Amino acid sequence: MTDPSDRTSEAPTAPDLALRDVRKRYPGGRAALDGVTVSIGAGELVAVTGRSGSGKSTLLHVAGALDRDFEGEVKVLGRSLAALSDAEAAALRHAHIGYVFQAFHLVASWTVRQNVALPASFAPSPVADLPARVDRWIERVGLAGRGDDLPTALSGGQRQRVAIARALLMEPRILLCDEPTGSLDAETGASILGLFQSLHEERAMTVLLVTHEARATAIATRVLTLSEGRLVDDVVQARGVE
Repeated sequence: MTDPSDRTSEAPTAPDLALRDVRKRYPGGRAALDGVTVSIGAGELVAVTGRSGSGKSTLLHVAGALDRDFEGEVKVLGRSLAALSDAEAAALRHAHIGYVFQAFHLVASWTVRQNVALPASFAPSPVADLPARVDRWIERVGLAGRGDDLPTALSGGQRQRVAIARALLMEPRILLCDEPTGSLDAETGASILGLFQSLHEERAMTVLLVTHEARATAIATRVLTLSEGRLVDDVVQARGVE
């Protein structure tokens, strides 16, 4: 087993995500995160694994500025979350972070195109060439010609592709994925993971992928393992979609 602390000195000098002694407790005193320290450099594709309840999703939410109620320090692109107002944290998320979850969170009454375009409505200024950008991402995730369809006309894998296109619309530097293949069959899940790997390689995005599946950890170049809120393993690996 690798000592997670060994990775600290090897991390890039300006990591995209940096957590130092992060602790998160829920009402009742249960520790969701218990002293986690880890740095994730620009362009890494990191899988986070562990049993249910080990703190995987909590780590993702804290690292992505979705949950700011924690002890310790979290920096995103060099900016300490503790120093940001709620509005500044929201602006940071919008400009630099994309999120993909197991539940697709699509608006059922909206078309694929409308769902993908949603993040642009939160931009501080109009997004240039928005219709072309939306269609470009719809095509990139393999849904060309489906822009006018409603989510109810799509399979689970296709809905996840819509969610991925939406997460990438603003071309974020960091992509955070929480069990994105957990509700998909093996063939569809492998296709989605192949898409993540291709996007990572093409755009050199920093990707943090929470999963409990071996097929998902296979695409990562680094795997973090949590147990009872603690980082217990941190391994660099060769990768490949099975």
